[in-house]
Amino acid sequence: MRKDTWNPQQYHKFLNERSLPFFDLMDMIDSKSSLRRVVDLGCGAGDLTEVLHQKVHAQETWGFDTSEAMLEKAQKLSSEGLHFAKESIENIRQHGKFDLIFSNAALQWCENHPKLFHDLKDSLQPQGQLAVQMPMNHDYATHLLAVRMSEENHWKNLLQGNSYRQHLTMLPPEGYATLLFKLGFKEQKVLQRIYAHVMTSREDVISWVQGSLLTYFQSQLSPEDFATFLTEYRESLFQELPDDKPFFYPFKRILIWARL
Repeated sequence: MRKDTWNPQQYHKFLNERSLPFFDLMDMIDSKSSLRRVVDLGCGAGDLTEVLHQKVHAQETWGFDTSEAMLEKAQKLSSEGLHFAKESIENIRQHGKFDLIFSNAALQWCENHPKLFHDLKDSLQPQGQLAVQMPMNHDYATHLLAVRMSEENHWKNLLQGNSYRQHLTMLPPEGYATLLFKLGFKEQKVLQRIYAHVMTSREDVISWVQGSLLTYFQSQLSPEDFATFLTEYRESLFQELPDDKPFFYPFKRILIWARL
């Protein structure tokens, strides 16, 4: 079982940059429709879930996450109609039907997306809406290096034979569009967007991935081994990234909206 290595402080170091796709995704929702029951899958610390709850005027909004560290922060935001619970995304069907299923930068951690999206569709009310945002930066140096290192014998042994395979779970944008059509969604928008993040230096890229991508390795390795991994990762990555100041970090994401 993976350790909970999500750190709200580390993740929120780039809160403004990480929040931009959330607001873009929220703007894709038809908030004029009745959205009485809403769920945010992978709600994290809950601050953006609270924004979503207020924006769509939901009667009941649930935020699900598996990180106790994140949920400890989220629970402080609980109020009448806004609730948080420890629950995996894959268990969505156990919680009835929703008018809106929302997920910001979380579904990429789940396997078997065709089955997952089928379950999401079955958890929607008639005319229900699905809104999903996922990073698609798997061809950038940060992610390619993580894959390579995880497949090296030394690290693969320490990872108990596992390798970083998150990129293999993702479909291309046209794959998601086709899947939504086959699942019976009557309307859809599938967009790929590059977010232009201007950082102080390439050191900030390390800090960024420590709050997301590298949590996979931190959860699998001992503290000592992860420290060694991080040092090797940094040295190798800086052989590929220019030492620019400021540093331009292009980040690709996919934004999906659909309605039954």
